[in-house]
This record gives sequence, C-alpha cells and structure tokens, in this order.
Amino acid sequence: MKLQPDRLEGANMISGYDRASVTVNGQAHARSVLVPAQGDVLDWPCNRLEDLQAGHFEQVAALAPEVVIFGSGNRLRFPSAALLRPLLERGIGVETMDTQAACRTYNILVSEGRSVVAALLIEAAAA
Repeated sequence: MKLQPDRLEGANMISGYDRASVTVNGQAHARSVLVPAQGDVLDWPCNRLEDLQAGHFEQVAALAPEVVIFGSGNRLRFPSAALLRPLLERGIGVETMDTQAACRTYNILVSEGRSVVAALLIEAAAA
C-alpha cells in the first residue's frame, strides 16, 4: 500500500508498507525499525511482540521523542506497561496500533512538525 508520495525536506516519511517491509524515504526495510522524524532509520532487533523487552523501549527513549507510535505488527496488540516503563518514566507518550495504521499516523505527526518516533514491528522478519 502506498501511503504518501512526497517527502518533506529533512524529514523521514514512510512511503509504503506491506506485511514484509516498510519503505522509508524510498528505501525498503524488511526488519523491525525505529523511524525518527529526522535522522537515521535504525534497526530494532525484535521480530515479534513476544520478544520485546524493556531494553527495546530504552533504545526508543534514547531518541527523546515527544511521542512514540508503536506498530504492533499485522494486528493490534499491546505491550505490557512494564515494557513501556522507560518511555513513561521520561514522560514520553505512547500510542499503540497495528503497523499499517502506525505508518499513516506517523506521517501525519511528522507533517505537523511533531517530535515522533515510529517503532515498527515487521513480523515477516521472523520467518
């Protein structure tokens, strides 16, 4: 599914998503990733919700966003509050949705100039 054809100058925009990858700034990523509003797209070493640990969210918190959009994979699932503690303790907001919805929401927030990070699970990477 193509999400947005244009790229805002200096911003990371998600231009496509399918079950096996997410495309950021024209580059496909077939693994779970962290997509900050600006800067490098980072590998996020987890393939399934069940594999998540607090350290994964420490990596997200280190980017110091205002809000995190967590894409939980192909369907909506919520990580435990204990896993989100690194974000909550820093006052970083977290919204959880399936990865496709997370990609759309992330683009809207970036276009509004918000300090956002998309933390996206790409479950096909587990195969």
